[in-house]
Amino acid sequence: MQSIFFGGGTPSRLPAEELLRILDAIPKAPGVEVTVECNPEDATIERLSAYLAGGVTRMSFGVQSTQAAVLADLGRRHGTMAHEQVSRVVQEAGFATWNMDLIVGSRAESLEDVRATVNDILNLPFPPPHISCYVLTPEAATPLGQDPKRHPDEDDSADAYDVVGEMLAEAGFEWEEISNWAQPGHECRHNHVYWDRGNYVGFGSAAHSHVDGLRWWNVRTPDRYIAMLNEGSLPRGGEEVVAAAAQEFEAQSLALRTRKGVPVEAFASLDEIAHLIRIEGSNVVLSERGRLVANQVILRLRSSEMPEVSGSL
Repeated sequence: MQSIFFGGGTPSRLPAEELLRILDAIPKAPGVEVTVECNPEDATIERLSAYLAGGVTRMSFGVQSTQAAVLADLGRRHGTMAHEQVSRVVQEAGFATWNMDLIVGSRAESLEDVRATVNDILNLPFPPPHISCYVLTPEAATPLGQDPKRHPDEDDSADAYDVVGEMLAEAGFEWEEISNWAQPGHECRHNHVYWDRGNYVGFGSAAHSHVDGLRWWNVRTPDRYIAMLNEGSLPRGGEEVVAAAAQEFEAQSLALRTRKGVPVEAFASLDEIAHLIRIEGSNVVLSERGRLVANQVILRLRSSEMPEVSGSL
């Protein structure tokens, strides 16, 4: 394995020795990148030191915001000083690279809150060299999704996203992908497996996998996942073979979300999307304005017109 990522939930709630026991069982290539997602409230010197000694190379923390009203609206348990505690523990444990995740779009958040959060993080004595910023998305089965009054305003979310991007660029971060910025040399290699449409295998309930055009996913509930393993059967919820045309479309749409973009000839015309893109060499790359409406550009790809990919977005 070239990269391993413990995430998609709360892996830091697992005792460090149990997580490392799983890591030990996975074949690893020399120089493998190993990332663990960690709740800010779980960041202790004992836990992170054990991770580093056991082969973890990179940490990821869902800080989301440093503003009390925003954290309360998001239902986060950690306080407004969590970013300082996390930074201190990461540095003391000895990690060279790590990241923080931010979320913008809360109805409780102003643009000044966004600026304050980014400033708080950038002004840390040991700031994260990789920062992700996601726009809050209501999910139907969540308290947020069931309360329309709390749904993000699209214009406000776009303004907040723009502020984050501008501040990170001024601080020397390079834009990698719609939601990711990194200092040179601190990009998350695991992310690029997805963005480059590489092969990956997911373990755990609801995990997805992809190998050479075959995509499959596990059953959604932990109870069913465990029961099927105990029965000696693979816990697959379904699978599909991705048609060649769909593979081309997926590869181009994923590349278009990143800073490398796609060749100009991937489009029949650029006239209707000229305000959402820029040309770098022979490639089309999303402009700052285009990043939040990437699907409008993706739908203009020649490959999106093929019958096999209709309805993909």
